[in-house]
Amino acid sequence: MTRPKVRDDLSTLEGYHSPQVEVDVRLNTNESPYPPPDGFRDALAAELSRVEWHRYPDRAATALREDLAKGMGVDPAQVFVANGSNEVLQTVCLAYGGHGRWAVDFQPTYLMHGQIAEITGTSVHHGRRAADFSLDLDEVRSVLRAKAPAITFLCSPNNPTGMVEPPEVVKEAAALAPGVVIVDEAYGQFADWSALELIDEDRPLVVTRTYSKTWSMAAARLGYLVGPSWLVAELEKVVLPYHLDTVKQVAGRVALRFESEMTERVAHLVAERERLVAALAQLPVEQWPSGANFILFRPTGMPGRQVWQGLLDRSVLVRDTSSWPGLDGCLRVTVGTPAEDDAFLSALTEVLA
Repeated sequence: MTRPKVRDDLSTLEGYHSPQVEVDVRLNTNESPYPPPDGFRDALAAELSRVEWHRYPDRAATALREDLAKGMGVDPAQVFVANGSNEVLQTVCLAYGGHGRWAVDFQPTYLMHGQIAEITGTSVHHGRRAADFSLDLDEVRSVLRAKAPAITFLCSPNNPTGMVEPPEVVKEAAALAPGVVIVDEAYGQFADWSALELIDEDRPLVVTRTYSKTWSMAAARLGYLVGPSWLVAELEKVVLPYHLDTVKQVAGRVALRFESEMTERVAHLVAERERLVAALAQLPVEQWPSGANFILFRPTGMPGRQVWQGLLDRSVLVRDTSSWPGLDGCLRVTVGTPAEDDAFLSALTEVLA
């Protein structure tokens, strides 16, 4: 039997994966270390008991979009929701990318930006960040002039470096870009400013966010976009019918009832992040400023991969990012509970010794 060939432009691509192994302390995927508030489960169960399972979901996710819009002070027509922020990104690429069009990002950054663009047939150019991993505006200008991209990816806080792009940098990049600018704020609630303040009807800039991190809902796979209403309307042309099931829509609305608990959780994780930063400063590692719920660091006395394995041998799993562009020897650790972070610091101290 002759097996059919995959598309030529996909033949060299590999799927995006992170290790899933059994360990005592899992700090590799930037999930929230805490479950949703106790009241969330009961409230969700009550709502699900009234679901009309024999009916299709609201295709427009009207109620969820209205609730999200109210919390952000925007119009519901400026909100789009999908199965995780990755599907949001894919939908933008389907609408504005494609064959003959370019998308650009600036590495090191979230690898799925380029992966998703390529899957949709969009050509991808990877610009470079400065040596300190900040966004180099000279490089941005050069790349935008050379490629005139239909889509420009920015990430703030940037994954995996954790660095927050300054408002003036995002504003200038948005002013220079000829197409859609996507500001990926998967970790936006942990930062000290948001590009949501730049959203208006005259600027083709969108902000994407997820319920996976701050809302403790990684299992739900729910994300959203905020942008100009005319751009959101174009996304409806390429999204699959009834793509967002009723359970996700209900869960997203119920979560918003617990915003004060979410805000408290974010503040706690930011404080715990700063405790980790201070502890890492006492060890032989280099680290970068983080506005997210993770920290990028590089051991200075031994290879990063060796340190990763040493941590794994002690049942602590962090993310090995040493093969990512520009991140030789680097590891990324998610902020966990105080107990998990203590276990990580203890294991790291042993390994580095």
